[in-house]
Amino acid sequence: MAPMQRTILVVDDDPHIRQLLVFALAKVGLETREAADGEAALAAVAERAPDLVVLDINMPRLDGLEVCRRLRAQGDLPILFLSSRDDEIDRVLGIELGADDYVVKPFSPREVTARVQAILRRTAGRGAETARADGLIVRGRLTLDPEAWAAQWAGTEVSLTVTEFTILKTLATTPTKVFSRDAIIDRLRGPGFAVTDRTIDSHVRNLRAKFAAVGGHDVIETRAGIGYRLGACQGTSGTGASVA
Repeated sequence: MAPMQRTILVVDDDPHIRQLLVFALAKVGLETREAADGEAALAAVAERAPDLVVLDINMPRLDGLEVCRRLRAQGDLPILFLSSRDDEIDRVLGIELGADDYVVKPFSPREVTARVQAILRRTAGRGAETARADGLIVRGRLTLDPEAWAAQWAGTEVSLTVTEFTILKTLATTPTKVFSRDAIIDRLRGPGFAVTDRTIDSHVRNLRAKFAAVGGHDVIETRAGIGYRLGACQGTSGTGASVA
């Protein structure tokens, strides 16, 4: 039985950008739908939910941040933001609202297509990998036991501090989301706790070193200017090897 074709909703008020993305996504076998503003996007999702939304931040009537906020209130539909170079604050806010990734304008349609495909691969196993009846969180070769505060890589136990385990659990619970350093700090101690961004970076370096020692070279990815997310956790070098 052939796999069901995935559907992408492309939301941008610029018809030229929509045309470019629709063409690029169709070339890799993805079905597309279009919306010219935020209100039309919400209506399209309500009519028939896509597998992913490519969402521009700056739009008339209803901007992408508000659309993301409303979609996140309804569920975990994957979202890829399109953002201008001077919208770094909006990009960070969008990621914290729950967007899965972002691409900065001007962009290559090939880059958008690659990121869309990567998100679809990640979200395809989202439920199976992170919601087990025994309470374990499993992502690729990584296994976390929140009750025992224990971590394993391919069956080998990896000794973590409480802070390291909490950071990794935060990333693994929502594996497609990029967490800003501030968001990670909030998960650790609550809003306002006096931990610096550099402290988080240091813990991430320690986590990478511990897992790399047992073959886990792709546990955590860095998204420059935003923060961290869980890597593929397959033991491949390169992915997730970005330094803080």
